[in-house]
Amino acid sequence: MASLSCSVEQLAPLLGPNTTTAAAAADYICGQFSAVSNKFDDAAHAIDSTYLLFSAYLVFAMQLGFAMLCAGSVRAKNTMNIMLTNVLDAAAGGIFYYLFGFAFAFGAPSNGFIGHHYFGMKEIPSPDFDYSMFLYQWAFAIAAAGITSGSIAERTKFVAYLIYSSFLTGFVYPVVSHWFWSSSGWASPTNKDNLLFGSGVIDFAGSGVVHMVGGIAGLYGALIEGPRIGRFDHEGRAVALRGHSASLVVLGTFLLWFGWYGFNPGSFLMISIPYKSGYYYGQWSAVGRTAVTTTLAGCTAALTTLFVKRILSGHWNVLDVCNGLLAGFAAITSGCSVVEPWAALICGFVAALVLIGCNKLAEKVRYDDPLEAAQLHGGCGMWGVIFTALFAREKYVNEVYPGKPGRPFGLFMGGGWSLLAAHIIQILVIIGWVSATMGPLFYILRRLDLLRISPDDELAGMDLTRHGGLAYAYDDDDTHIKGNQSERRELRPTRTSN
Repeated sequence: MASLSCSVEQLAPLLGPNTTTAAAAADYICGQFSAVSNKFDDAAHAIDSTYLLFSAYLVFAMQLGFAMLCAGSVRAKNTMNIMLTNVLDAAAGGIFYYLFGFAFAFGAPSNGFIGHHYFGMKEIPSPDFDYSMFLYQWAFAIAAAGITSGSIAERTKFVAYLIYSSFLTGFVYPVVSHWFWSSSGWASPTNKDNLLFGSGVIDFAGSGVVHMVGGIAGLYGALIEGPRIGRFDHEGRAVALRGHSASLVVLGTFLLWFGWYGFNPGSFLMISIPYKSGYYYGQWSAVGRTAVTTTLAGCTAALTTLFVKRILSGHWNVLDVCNGLLAGFAAITSGCSVVEPWAALICGFVAALVLIGCNKLAEKVRYDDPLEAAQLHGGCGMWGVIFTALFAREKYVNEVYPGKPGRPFGLFMGGGWSLLAAHIIQILVIIGWVSATMGPLFYILRRLDLLRISPDDELAGMDLTRHGGLAYAYDDDDTHIKGNQSERRELRPTRTSN
């Protein structure tokens, strides 16, 4: 918000011929005026900080959604393991993002590749960042790690989770977010000195930065580990290893949907910015539009998945609908702030087809991802990056990224090829960076026998062999452990006499 100003030299001549009295009156009036102006500035900072904190809480609530979705998507014998990994992503990610990640991502001024200020949050708060910014960006970082954990579920050693989660949130993801979101990043749309193709990359809330990074990291983890035992038969045909709770999947999906309203609209970081003073339309309107495009893309993808899968399989499958919904959200995340609501319908429709196609391809190449995380976040995130370069509207681009008239916008909206070229480069460099970092990490873990559990442990389930017991207890004495087997007594009501 621009500060109001008052000058004694300008005001004093208007108060009368007595110079001394007029100057004193002008000084008093300007002092009061400045105090009021400062109050407005303070209120604007408080509103923006509260908005960002509330958005951070919503994004962090997505961890609960991830936990429920993951728990329902795995077999009951691995429930405690996958829940623990979700807690670990938040806890380990918090420490490493505090020590290194935030500095690598937003430590400006710096070079275009990596930041080098604010290690351990030193010098924060500053004119550029307050504590709320760290909390919000940390919630994003652990979301990327949570995506990867779904790809390697049900067969990964716990120490491997510790290592990859710390490395991803402390280094790999922050470098990518620096490239595209920091004012010093080489491909950032807010870089004042050197915009890639005159536009930079418009990845507003992270279809590429978050979803592609997490999805491609999960792809390498799952490829290097190999499929779960029993996922494919001896002839290479896919065998369904269904999760144990559709209820948890649906609950997790709704929690993620709720959290996405912090993920996408919250990425404005501030809400109290007027586009024209004294007018009803401002950044608060853009926030609302972003929530609408997010909703429409998810809804369209869910319905598209429902009917396409009905045609292909003959069933109305709630699990497919949930993944389709999330595919739409992952795709719209890049362009949610710069596209029209009608374009979000196209985004969601294509995202559903991309997810279904990626799943078909995964089965053919015998790729096993229990949560379809690489297909959903990697494949649909990639489509979202392309979609933004096609449908970004000029008016919205200039409002969200002001200060550079004539900035390129969507190809199909008349904006030329520059934005599409920048976004293709984004896709290529994210694939290259994650391949060069996470691929070797997972390979080294496998060579050191730190990646995959033994076949016996995998068959028995990690809850029993690695975490001290099963996730579900039917009563205090109903589970008896004999070797690697667990036997449950059936509980029947006891007949009593009156």
